[in-house]
Amino acid sequence: MPVHMSIQGAIAVIRLDRPEALNALDIDSLRALRGHLVDVRDNRDIRAAIISGEGDRAFCVGADLKSTRASHASYAEALFLDKELAADDGLYIRLMDLSDLDLRKPLIAAINGHCLGGGLELALQCDLRIASSNASFGLPEAVVGSIPAVSGLHRLLKAVPQAHAMQMALTGQRIDAAKALGIGLVSELVQTPEALLQRALELGERIAVAAPLAIQALQSLARQTAHLSDADAQRLTELYWGVLRDTEDRLEGRAAFAEKRPPQYKGR
Repeated sequence: MPVHMSIQGAIAVIRLDRPEALNALDIDSLRALRGHLVDVRDNRDIRAAIISGEGDRAFCVGADLKSTRASHASYAEALFLDKELAADDGLYIRLMDLSDLDLRKPLIAAINGHCLGGGLELALQCDLRIASSNASFGLPEAVVGSIPAVSGLHRLLKAVPQAHAMQMALTGQRIDAAKALGIGLVSELVQTPEALLQRALELGERIAVAAPLAIQALQSLARQTAHLSDADAQRLTELYWGVLRDTEDRLEGRAAFAEKRPPQYKGR
């Protein structure tokens, strides 16, 4: 299988498993990845998911150019097709955009080795990104006559300061893990690939013990308020706060705090 998933407690671990191709994403891989993410979305026992790459050389180097290079259909022919049919007719980039899956559970990218092109675009769609010290990051598309096609520039501009994002995009040059940490592209570095998954699991477990509805509300706010004014963002924040105010989990959280015990959240 090009992508496989295991479950550890309340955490799903999704691995891109094509190390011989530096975990490049072909059509089968993309469909498998999306299928696993749907399983994560629909399984109430899963609270968070980790995406990582097999092997010690790459997290993911983007689309597999050998298998996605040619198409029998023109762009115009594929444009108005459904996502799956469009992918078969050359618009495989639609499968790399995960926004249509409506995920309401945090994704953690555990990045080891190369994270390039569509691989970085995949990581940018995750809520948290951590990396090993040997990781490297880049958007090399302009060097090969293209652009980051899965909102890579848009998401990178939201993740790091504009000057850094534009330098990466315009030059196609890679940055190392220390630079990525310095500009805020990743939140943490670990020294070894072996420690990377363990740290990702620790973060996932911290998320898993929080109130699920509160986590979902935070994710929704992060996505829905980025373009709003402070006043409009506050209105939406108040609405979500009000939705959570009388939930069983919020009452349990306050009771557990008063009683100095771990809360037992049920997601309702």
